[in-house]
Amino acid sequence: MSKKQILNNSEVDPNKILPMNYPWARAHYKTGVSNNWVPEEVSMQLDVEMWKKKGSRGLSDDERKMILYNLGFFSTAESLTANNIVLAIYRHITNPECRQYLLRQAYEEAIHTDTFIYISDTLGLDPNEIYNMYKTIPSIKEKDDFVIEMTKSVFDRDFKTKGVENIQKFVHDLVGYYVIMEGIFFYAGFAMMLSLLRHNKMVGVGEQFQFILRDETVHLAFGSDLINTIVEENPEIWSSEFKKDLVLKVKKGVELEKKYAYEALPRGILGLRPEAIEQYLEYVADRRLDRIGLLLEYKTANPFPWMSEIMDMRKEKNFFETRVTEYRTGGQLDWDEENNTPL
Repeated sequence: MSKKQILNNSEVDPNKILPMNYPWARAHYKTGVSNNWVPEEVSMQLDVEMWKKKGSRGLSDDERKMILYNLGFFSTAESLTANNIVLAIYRHITNPECRQYLLRQAYEEAIHTDTFIYISDTLGLDPNEIYNMYKTIPSIKEKDDFVIEMTKSVFDRDFKTKGVENIQKFVHDLVGYYVIMEGIFFYAGFAMMLSLLRHNKMVGVGEQFQFILRDETVHLAFGSDLINTIVEENPEIWSSEFKKDLVLKVKKGVELEKKYAYEALPRGILGLRPEAIEQYLEYVADRRLDRIGLLLEYKTANPFPWMSEIMDMRKEKNFFETRVTEYRTGGQLDWDEENNTPL
């Protein structure tokens, strides 16, 4: 067997990272390190003041509902994604540089989980309400249940990535995790929360979602490269029937995320309407399909060109000096606006 195999390679010592076969994995790891952050770096004082206010100087009921829905979904979704990495994906990847990135990603998921603890504690939210929304809110439960069902193969202790059928199952689960969970299910929430940031509302929470979005974009890029590499090395798995099934799953994910958007934002706020988010999800889904070599399904225009601008995070706030400073050069991302991914 060639040493350039990302799965089932008994010739590779997973603890011996040099020489590297997949420089893209190392590049994503270095980007993650350069983008390092923790939630306490972001001041929440203005958010606390706004959260307490009513009327024109505070938040509307619809804005509060939208914020709570997104905190409820993301707070448990980040733990779900971490479980996928640590308990399932890591053990099936035999390549050491990919494993190194997965460890970095797992750390970032822990930071994201900590972010929602920080937000909930700072705003004085009821943790039972927030952390039980994956059970009590139908659209959130449907999304979580869909991903859990779609990624169940890799959680089987007896599962092996040997043979065409099993490699297909593994790629199927990677699509469920990276493309649908991180690449579609997070994006209605990002559009909602970052629209608040654009209007100077809940800026601390918005900045933290902006940091999370930056991390998730790199996760998505790694996951897409991982899927594409497995397909390249195992072209026999890429049958028309398999590709059709993946497209159907992506479309199902889009419909579930649309339902969530209408529940979280039934009447629209700040010029942001659920119909526009629906259009944005179709645009995003096409970008995800194209990234892993599948045909576009929707051919929908991007209704939120400002998302490309707000994702281009060139600056951060210095925690100790409370002023804006530039990121290190290694932490800056150049964006491909057409594909909504870092170049």
